[in-house]
Amino acid sequence: MSRYVIIGASRGIGLELARQLAARGEEVTATTRGACEALAEAGCEVVEGIDVTSDESAERLAGALADGGVDVLVCNAGLLISDTLESLNFDDALRQYMVNALGPVRMTRALLPLMKEGGKIGVVTSRVGSLGDNTSGGNYGYRMSKAAANMAAVNLAVELRARGIAVAALHPGYVRTEMTGGHGNISPEAAARGLILRLDELSMETTGTFWHADGQRLPW
Repeated sequence: MSRYVIIGASRGIGLELARQLAARGEEVTATTRGACEALAEAGCEVVEGIDVTSDESAERLAGALADGGVDVLVCNAGLLISDTLESLNFDDALRQYMVNALGPVRMTRALLPLMKEGGKIGVVTSRVGSLGDNTSGGNYGYRMSKAAANMAAVNLAVELRARGIAVAALHPGYVRTEMTGGHGNISPEAAARGLILRLDELSMETTGTFWHADGQRLPW
């Protein structure tokens, strides 16, 4: 049994990750900003009031986890505010950058002292942040924040290699969640299953790579 910490697990993909990992017998700590009865019902430890844009939240989470360490960290919290070039609001773009790009870095830095050799970090990002896979444009704030999240995953992989901690960027697919307004071609349950498989396969040989939940390696 490993201890998984899922950042941003009150709904959608994060909730399904927590449920499925707990169901297979893992020790799961899930963070939320508000209350989430479904996580407690699934047998997860829940740490409420965690905001990935807050240093205080990150430090409080580290304190709550200090007794048992962290084997696998999944940075799933995300924010999508759709825009076009004409409608782009720079304050909204900055909010997305704070959550999507700096959030994983903030949480990793806070929890890193609790991780040992053999640990794993999954940054749930999106292929819309891929420079080589952008064929449609739009969503400036979201795309740019996810491109930065991808760079964060690569940077972490490089710096943490010496500590034996593997890092991957993970794309769940176009998932039918509240974030996407219920649009998409895959369910949260299926996306979570795929992401868990990618985390299971992650090793020091594959650290610093970008994966679709379906097993396809993606271009940066």
